Amino acid sequence: MDSTVRGTLKAPGLSIDLGAVSAIYLRPYDSRELPEVADAGPTSEIWRHAVNIQETLITWAEVTPALVVNRPSAMAANGSKPYQAAWIRSLGFQIPETLVTTDPESAREFWLEHHDVVYKSLSGVRSVVSRLTAQHAARFEHISTCPTQFQQYVSGTDYRVHVVGEEVFACQVISEADDYRYSSEPVGLQACDLAGELAERCQALAAEMNLPVAGIDLRRTPEGEWYCFEVNPSPGFSYFQESTGQPIAEAVARLLLSPSDAGSTESAIQRISDSAARRSE
Repeated sequence: MDSTVRGTLKAPGLSIDLGAVSAIYLRPYDSRELPEVADAGPTSEIWRHAVNIQETLITWAEVTPALVVNRPSAMAANGSKPYQAAWIRSLGFQIPETLVTTDPESAREFWLEHHDVVYKSLSGVRSVVSRLTAQHAARFEHISTCPTQFQQYVSGTDYRVHVVGEEVFACQVISEADDYRYSSEPVGLQACDLAGELAERCQALAAEMNLPVAGIDLRRTPEGEWYCFEVNPSPGFSYFQESTGQPIAEAVARLLLSPSDAGSTESAIQRISDSAARRSE
């Protein structure tokens, strides 16, 4: 049986032999959210066509022998924060004590036990990490219809680590906010080096999750312990690159391009940076 993956992607003025593609930089987007598709509605031909094209390309990204940054199946673990956290812990990183519950009394007991607690989204949908207060605790009854994730608050300094193939780019985050991504105060970003063993653990974590490119969120406690909160499989690294000057887009381009394509590296870097900026996380 011939197991070759074949296909042609066609658009006005464009025809791409998918069998000749050696690498893909994939930034998933729900085509149903495109204005012309959304306006046409689910019963329209344009809606059905968009969904079929998207599903076909996602399937191809799973089976192609080309390098895919990153395959949809590898990114899927981020859709369940508890599942991903358990995986992270199995690979040797510390994670905060965690409770996922719909039981108000269990939530209250967890809060009383740990005193300082945050709550956050269970899914891959981006949300604000918030510190639990007495005002929030007064609404514990509401979680009976909404599974909620609570975690012991871990004090310390945040780090974002981008792993690109065998390259590691670490960045220290200077902020007093519980979630620096939504801070109303200025956030400082400073490029830094990780100790060799920790950098290797980050590389191993990304490799084990089959992510050629990953954004890893770490926190170092005042006692020098390292916790891992999340592995982002589609990191919007442009924010960190623009602030620190780290050549992350260039590293992604090197990962995707063969030596014979070196002349197109500059344009590839720009395309990668633009795409990351549009989907910044």
